[in-house]
Amino acid sequence: MRRKLMVAMSVAGALAFTGCADGQLRDRIRDRIAKRFADRQANQPPSGAERMAIVGRQVDVWRPKSDGPAPLILFSHGWGGCGTQSAFLMRALADAGYLVVAPNHRDARCASGSWSPHRGSDRPVEPFREPDRWSDATYADRRDDMRMVLEAVLADPGFHADRSRVGLVGHSLGGYTVLGLAGGWPSWKLAGVKAVVALSPYCLPFVAKRSMAGATPPVEFQGGTRDFGVTPGIKKGSGCFDATPAPAAFVEFQDATHFAWTQLGTTAHESIMRYTLAYLDHYVRGDSMPAVPGRAADVSDLRVK
Repeated sequence: MRRKLMVAMSVAGALAFTGCADGQLRDRIRDRIAKRFADRQANQPPSGAERMAIVGRQVDVWRPKSDGPAPLILFSHGWGGCGTQSAFLMRALADAGYLVVAPNHRDARCASGSWSPHRGSDRPVEPFREPDRWSDATYADRRDDMRMVLEAVLADPGFHADRSRVGLVGHSLGGYTVLGLAGGWPSWKLAGVKAVVALSPYCLPFVAKRSMAGATPPVEFQGGTRDFGVTPGIKKGSGCFDATPAPAAFVEFQDATHFAWTQLGTTAHESIMRYTLAYLDHYVRGDSMPAVPGRAADVSDLRVK
């Protein structure tokens, strides 16, 4: 059963971003995976998050054990995901001393713990398979969520956030969001960001518009060998990694599908936490340890520039 689920996840990830199947079939597969994700999400152990409203947005927060001031990480979830979709990684960041804040964007579908199809609003604003059609207006609501939540958290002394140490992490469409805020879309650029970790990010619009050269924080891309719809666009020649200014890194995990960075997957979770923390510790916290650890056994490709 688990093997069938993993295969379905791989297929769904590929179909979602390439449009290589009949539209009705693609929708059925996507909806089946989304429902299964939400069912699994509802049955997970508690995420450890504190849910609250910040500037009118539903937000999940993981607080560090120390009183602060703490380095701040903003997390942007994937299309149809939610703030707690990657709780294993958010908990690891909080345990390492980070304050983690994850807005639930307008397209969130698992935030309530139960799946809802949201008919009429569950299609991407622009087709994933047509990155040329994307612009800085595409998912600008996500940009606004991140900016407004960040400003509110930094202004509230109750969060004890260190405004001089801010990083961004995002998965899938959340990866698109944080890359846009890094300068992939110049009009989105968020000042003061020390580093970005993009987890299987949808980044082809920036390649199509030749705009990744505007990214200024260090960026770590993560992908998987079974992440057929996204990772090839990151690692190929003239892809997202090549288009991003140094310093940058790319880590590819063996057998990881598009959902490996969520609670739905289990592949490479230890290594995902290790490489994410090392990059953020180096560039956000300012630790002297290397930003990118040596190549682990479950890492199939590792590039640094």
